[in-house]
Amino acid sequence: MTKYSAFGLLRGAFGGQRHWQPAWRDPEPKKSYDIIVIGGGGHGLATAFYLAKVHGLRNIAVLEKGWIGGGNTGRNTTLVRSNYRQKPLHDFFEFGLKMWEHLSDELNYNVMFSPRGALILGHSDSDMTRLAERGDAMRVSGIDAELLTRDQVAKLEPLLDMSRNARFPIVGGLTQRRGGTARHDAVAWGYASAADGLGVDIVQKCEVTGFIRDGEAVVGVETTRGRIAAGRVGICVAGHSGHVAGLAGLKLPIESQTLQALVTEGVKPMINGVIMSQSVHCYISQSDKGGIVMGGDPDNWPSYAQRGQPMVTGHAIAQAIALVPALSRLRMVRTWAGVTDMSFDGSPIIGETPVANLYLNGGWCYGGFKATPASGWTYAHTLATGKPHELNAPFALDRFRSGATIDENGVGPMPNHR
Repeated sequence: MTKYSAFGLLRGAFGGQRHWQPAWRDPEPKKSYDIIVIGGGGHGLATAFYLAKVHGLRNIAVLEKGWIGGGNTGRNTTLVRSNYRQKPLHDFFEFGLKMWEHLSDELNYNVMFSPRGALILGHSDSDMTRLAERGDAMRVSGIDAELLTRDQVAKLEPLLDMSRNARFPIVGGLTQRRGGTARHDAVAWGYASAADGLGVDIVQKCEVTGFIRDGEAVVGVETTRGRIAAGRVGICVAGHSGHVAGLAGLKLPIESQTLQALVTEGVKPMINGVIMSQSVHCYISQSDKGGIVMGGDPDNWPSYAQRGQPMVTGHAIAQAIALVPALSRLRMVRTWAGVTDMSFDGSPIIGETPVANLYLNGGWCYGGFKATPASGWTYAHTLATGKPHELNAPFALDRFRSGATIDENGVGPMPNHR
């Protein structure tokens, strides 16, 4: 979390880091701001950064109830891709994927983006039909997608169980070679440092406890550090969207669920890219430290707990081992969970709410991390102008009232009630 050169790092190693400076300030909150973003995760920090950089706004605050990187941003599995079938989704995530490719340069901070490829496995003829349809939809929009035969999948990921009597026989797959992973905490730190450099106040340990009203409009927030006035307020709190929106009297079409993952001990390279299965509901990748990261379904009941259930963990492990038997020899180092906003159609919500001056960014299910740059860019546009960006216009909250839902069923492991 410093801005030092290689010489500075060496100096710090010998000096106990006593001279290191924080990567962002720890300011006292002002009495008022033009825009307040509630939530200091990746999306909230990215929003503040683009409000300052793209829209030239400087009187902005990010209010975080805990510390930067302490929420869902540090509790995901780092996958980045844009391989969706429906056009509103793949256009949005493709915009973000192109931003990922240059994000380290833009932030002057290494977010460790690694385009190692994202592979979705097909286990039946019907799976392959759906993957072919998805690939065709992507290519029509100019997005890379390659349908693979069984032999091509085996060459790409040699440790997959390709035997004919496998628990989940593999008959082919769809790969997006530009997909991959990024370092989750580095993304939060990079956006925080860059936003701070543009004058954004990042206020930690400042929980929003209510909203200040002038008639029907929100004009500020009540916090554990006092009242703060604002011209506009953006909710950006991941799995706690329902709770924070409830402080303004809103009931959202989402359900908060726990989604857990785990990592093994570090080993030499054995997983080349990101392996996913829409039928088995499992995803596997290898971190830069060598640990095998894996996960599966959410717990499928409402919860705000940042811990998982053993039976769900066991189920995810069993699925991963069925796909890659060599994983059975590894020791699990730790498991963790994040709190996800499961929207009723599986797609995000970005835009205005029925309450004047109050905006919402949530409902990301388990696709939030890869959306970080695009989410921040479009949400910043919405907060700055009061109007949706063309990419987030389809994801308005009122689509649930009008029936214009965006249900990408089968894109990833979906909740049982879907």
